[in-house]
Amino acid sequence: MEQSRLTVWVKGFLRLCFVLVNNAYTIPTYVIWMLLLTPLRFLHPELFWRIEGLFFHWLLAMVSMWSWSAGYDVVELGDDYRLCLHSPALIIANHQSTADVPMLMAAYNAKPNILPNIMWIMDRAFKFTNFGIVSIMHQDFFIQIRRGKRDECLKELRDHLHNSFSALGRHWMILFPEGGFLRKRRETSQRYALKNNLPVLEHVSLPRTGAMEAIVEELAVPYQPSSKISHVSQSSLHSGMNIILYYKIMHHLSTVFLYYHVFTIKFYFLGPKLINWVLDLTIAYPEGKPLDLPTIITGWREPCKTYLFYRVFNMADIPREQEGLTKWLFDRWVEKEEMLKHYYETGKFPVEKFSSHPMPTQVISQDALRFVILHIFFLVSSYVHYRMFSFVYQFW
Repeated sequence: MEQSRLTVWVKGFLRLCFVLVNNAYTIPTYVIWMLLLTPLRFLHPELFWRIEGLFFHWLLAMVSMWSWSAGYDVVELGDDYRLCLHSPALIIANHQSTADVPMLMAAYNAKPNILPNIMWIMDRAFKFTNFGIVSIMHQDFFIQIRRGKRDECLKELRDHLHNSFSALGRHWMILFPEGGFLRKRRETSQRYALKNNLPVLEHVSLPRTGAMEAIVEELAVPYQPSSKISHVSQSSLHSGMNIILYYKIMHHLSTVFLYYHVFTIKFYFLGPKLINWVLDLTIAYPEGKPLDLPTIITGWREPCKTYLFYRVFNMADIPREQEGLTKWLFDRWVEKEEMLKHYYETGKFPVEKFSSHPMPTQVISQDALRFVILHIFFLVSSYVHYRMFSFVYQFW
């Protein structure tokens, strides 16, 4: 049933108030805890970053709750990427709106050990938002390819890959190669395509290759070219089932034992630092009308589903030379164009054409009890910090 205009406005206002208050007692709590734990960063850095990852996951769970509570579900389909849950991977995704990141947070909040060990590569402007301080402390990377500064910016990225992603034992890395939202990039992309005899795309824009080249050159597993692009094999998938089963058991216990992350995250610090997989992710909104952050906050649109279509590629099969890598990346975006066009016209994804080993289509479910427990934690922490600073203030 369609909501009345008054209901929409009242609900939107109440949700906006809640999100503002939610930010007020979660982000400062994260920052204060990290500052208080700073000595541990020098005495026992591995433990510090495990704890930081735990807090980071809890904070992103709050963002996940915003979209979930508004009825904006996330649906996953395409290649079965479970093998990549315990192996370093690069996610490359199309970028449509400010909702892309919150929807990915919602998708990965329900899975153990991804958000604590994830590194986002995002536009530098994000650094100056309310969440910027969190990303800085988590050591995400802010990128801005400026005219005449391309090499300098990519050198900063290369250094960051070694000093943060690899050194801290990060697990997944998320990159939006288009370098901006579709509505802002589409016209420029189409002009560039016409000028250089490239495919003219409507539902995605041509990807930029600089960051991808840097990541592949610095952290990719050794190149092993094959006759065709390989996907996850069934035998490889079964070889990882024991670890996957372990993750599922731990995840179901999370509503009772929130601190299970402290013990399981250590697995990644002991794992390999080179990237083994590339997850080509296509984000699709109903009827090609993307959600955005204000919509997620206010919930003014009717509940809907956002689709995440995965394709898994072995990093060892991806070309290393610039021309080959550029062609490989452009081919993936041409396929995204075809995939999205089919979805917008028919309401279905061409799974059989683009997925060799598809997983069952699944709606990501969130744990309401866990959200409640996390809210209690942040509220209690805020009160403790307030009392602590009030006590210190008495002696000034």
